[in-house]
Amino acid sequence: MSSKVRLFWSALISFIFYFAWTYWANDMVSEDTELVLRSALVQGSLSATITLLFTFALEKSVQKYGQHSISLFFVVPIICSVHSKTTQNIAIFRTFNAALNLSAKKASGAVIPGTLLAPILPLIVQASIAIGVNWLNQTPNLWLTVAPSIFFTGVYGYVYTFTLLKERTAAQ
Repeated sequence: MSSKVRLFWSALISFIFYFAWTYWANDMVSEDTELVLRSALVQGSLSATITLLFTFALEKSVQKYGQHSISLFFVVPIICSVHSKTTQNIAIFRTFNAALNLSAKKASGAVIPGTLLAPILPLIVQASIAIGVNWLNQTPNLWLTVAPSIFFTGVYGYVYTFTLLKERTAAQ
């Protein structure tokens, strides 16, 4: 199945599932059918859209960090090193990054594979948007509405990450 077809089906399934879930979760606590239906449409549409955006961001994140290892000792210098884009700083960053990767490989007990970190940023963005949009919509049962979305997005993110890395390894 091509990635575009997989994205389409993922978004459609996401819309249907979260529309139904949100309708059920909010119908239990509200007599306002219009608000319940609106909340279901908002969460279903949001979930479908975020599925597409999350998958795109995840592919970029895996592409950038999937094959690297990050030593916990060096996380702050990595974050601080990306602020300036001059030629000298880029060269220093590349050298520093190579040293960090080597150090991370040598420090086997204190290394986190990039595979584990790749889905985190897209997941934080997704969770923030889902909570914010549903809060603005005044969704009656906010946490029951968004909790499955956040949980299953995390599961999807890790499964999709490992699938991308498996495809990349098979292609090489």
